[in-house]
Amino acid sequence: MRVVRVTRFGGPEVLETQTVPDPVAGSGEVVVRVAFAEINFIETQLRRGFTPGPPLPELPYVPGGGVGGLVLSVGEGVDPGLVGRRVVTRTPGFGGGNAELVVARAADLVEVPDELELADATALLVDGNTAVGLFANAAIRPGEWVLVEAAAGGLGSLLVQLARGAGARVIGAAGGAAKLEVVAGLGAEVTVDYSRPGWTDEVLDATGGRGADVVFDGVGGDLGRQAFEVTARGGRFSVHGASSGSTTTVDPEEAARRGVTVIGLEQLAALSGDGNERTERAIAEAAGGRLRAVVGRTFPLERAAEAHAAIEARAVNGKTLLEV
Repeated sequence: MRVVRVTRFGGPEVLETQTVPDPVAGSGEVVVRVAFAEINFIETQLRRGFTPGPPLPELPYVPGGGVGGLVLSVGEGVDPGLVGRRVVTRTPGFGGGNAELVVARAADLVEVPDELELADATALLVDGNTAVGLFANAAIRPGEWVLVEAAAGGLGSLLVQLARGAGARVIGAAGGAAKLEVVAGLGAEVTVDYSRPGWTDEVLDATGGRGADVVFDGVGGDLGRQAFEVTARGGRFSVHGASSGSTTTVDPEEAARRGVTVIGLEQLAALSGDGNERTERAIAEAAGGRLRAVVGRTFPLERAAEAHAAIEARAVNGKTLLEV
C-alpha cells in the first residue's frame, strides 16, 4: 500500500509517498480502507519539528491522526458485521492516517449515517470532537458576545455555528474578504478582518465598548494577545491553538484583576482522550442539517506536500483533506 512518510523535519517537501506492506488487524482491531484522511494545522507544525504541546513524533513517521473509509477486515474478538461499514476513526498514537490502509481499534470507530457524506464526516472527526468540547467548557449563554479567531477554518467554522446555535451573538475574525464571506454565511453577526490594523476597535464597537464575553483563541501570539485585550470583564478566554507559532501569554494577575477566566491549552489533553461521544454528537448534528462541515479542498494522497503548503499559506477555507 502507499503511505506518506516524513523522514526528516522540514518544509512540505519532506513528505514522501512510499510503498509499504499492507497492515493486518490484531485482536480488537480493524483494517480500514481509507477514502479520506484529515489534516490538522498542528500536523504542519510537527512536520517542521515544532510543537505547541504534544511530543514530536519519532522519525521516520506517517502523519495523520484520523481517517474516514470502509472497514476492510477485522481481528480477533471484533464483530465481523463491521466489514463494509462506513466509519471515521482516530488512529492509535494519532499517526499513520496518511495511507491507503490503516489499523484502528474497533472501540474507536464511529459509524457514519447514510445522510452524511464521508468527506464531511472525516472533516468532523477531530475538529468536531474539539469544537463540541471547547463549546461545553466555555459555557456560552444566550445573548453573549462570542469572538471566534480563525473563524473560517475547520475548527473555527464549527465554533461559529455552535455558538450561534446556542443563541450567542458571534463575531467571526479571519483574514481577507473571501474568508469573511464564508464566516458570514455560517451565521456570524459581525465579521472582522484581523489582518488589518484596528480590528479590535471593531470588536469593541460591535459590543458597545464592553468586549467579547467569550473568546476562542486558536491563533496565539500577538493576535491572541490583542483578542485578550478585548475580552469583557468577567468573560472567558479559551485557548486551543497556536497557529502563529506561540501561545497567547496572559498574566494571571491581570486576568484576575479583570475577572477573566482563562481556559488554557491544557483542556486539549482531556479532549484528545475518549472523544467518541463528542464526535458522534457533531456527526449527528451534521446529519440532521444543524451543523455544516466546511471542506475547503481535497488533494490526492500523493500531493500531500501541496496540501500542507496550502494550509500553511492560509490559502484554504475550512478543512483540508487527502483523498485516497
